[in-house]
Amino acid sequence: MNKKENFLTILILGSLCTISPLSIDMYLPGFPEIARDLKTGIPEVQWTLTSYLIGISIGQLFYGPLLDKYGRKKPLYLGLILYILSSIACAYTASVDHFIMLRFLQAIGGCVGMVAAQALVRDIFPTNKVAQALSLLTLVIAVSPMIAPTLGGYITVHFGWKMIFLVLAGITAVIMLGVRFYLPAGADPDPSVSLRPERVIKNYRLVMKNRQFLVYMLVGGIAGAAPFAYITGSADVFMNLYGISEKSYGWIFAILASAMIGSTQLNHLLLRKFTSEQIINVSLTYQCVVGLLMLLGVWFQWLNIYGLVTLLFIFLTGHGLNTPNTAALSLEPFSKNAGSTAAMMGFVRLGMAGLVSALVSVFHTGTALPMVSIMAACAVGALLFLGIKTPTRGLSPENQRDAEKEMAR
Repeated sequence: MNKKENFLTILILGSLCTISPLSIDMYLPGFPEIARDLKTGIPEVQWTLTSYLIGISIGQLFYGPLLDKYGRKKPLYLGLILYILSSIACAYTASVDHFIMLRFLQAIGGCVGMVAAQALVRDIFPTNKVAQALSLLTLVIAVSPMIAPTLGGYITVHFGWKMIFLVLAGITAVIMLGVRFYLPAGADPDPSVSLRPERVIKNYRLVMKNRQFLVYMLVGGIAGAAPFAYITGSADVFMNLYGISEKSYGWIFAILASAMIGSTQLNHLLLRKFTSEQIINVSLTYQCVVGLLMLLGVWFQWLNIYGLVTLLFIFLTGHGLNTPNTAALSLEPFSKNAGSTAAMMGFVRLGMAGLVSALVSVFHTGTALPMVSIMAACAVGALLFLGIKTPTRGLSPENQRDAEKEMAR
């Protein structure tokens, strides 16, 4: 693969992964207007985010076996079409209950992009290049939170929040064209993969038995849930508590998203000198320190908006270091069934994100305390788990062959 093809492949794979971040971030500045329009409150609107995260988590489990059995592209088209139709329906909803349900369906469709992209990275790139490829992928993904709330804020002000979902449908249609004409097919379809529920469950159980996969999946899931506490609570904290406008909120969100962009670039360079395990340990350690500083600052009311944004910026740099490295170490043991492996990883990660989002809504107090306390807890929990359950890298060749043969039966 030459440099031009490599760039185009990463761009399309990254675009597939941006579908869900755009769906999560773009409508955040519209929360107050949505609440007024649908005659409900901010906590109820926050549940539309939670339902989306739950939908992503569950949907990935279904796509994993489909991507292994039928190849990467057919299930991908199916999910993207469902996403486009659900997005259009969201634009015409008049009830918060219907909106919550439609967001769930939108997530079921859109999550295929995340699973397929990670499986294709494992298909296309050699094992020793997966972490670097995922870092570049994360870089593309990280751009979307920079532009999404800002774009969403302008769309909300000038066209109303419902237009956001029509724009999302249009963006996804363009991405689907890129998949059709420019994206490599990846692994061939595997007719031996069974879609019988008992076989699917057995395959997932075999994946979970791999100690390296289990540990880094859970560490990545716990640590990766922290930004979703920020995403869920930030609109209420910045616009209602600090009184900033939709446009200003979009710019703050963009500044904070740049923390992840810078750290993914840094991660790409650090991997030349350090292992993924070393990077994860250091990033989780400083996230714990910064998370506890945020918690104390909010509790004792030491932080103004500038202090809170500064600490959030530093904390979120850890996400750009944790995510690609924990993902690469999770996928590393499996050369086959990468679709099922990526699906299980995504299920756990987004399931934790959905739980965190729900907790922010449940413990809503009109302050920043629920948001920062949950972020700190995620960082501390991930580091403690990693310290207690440090895994041995990989499987022996014999055990790896036996596991893959069992999954292929």
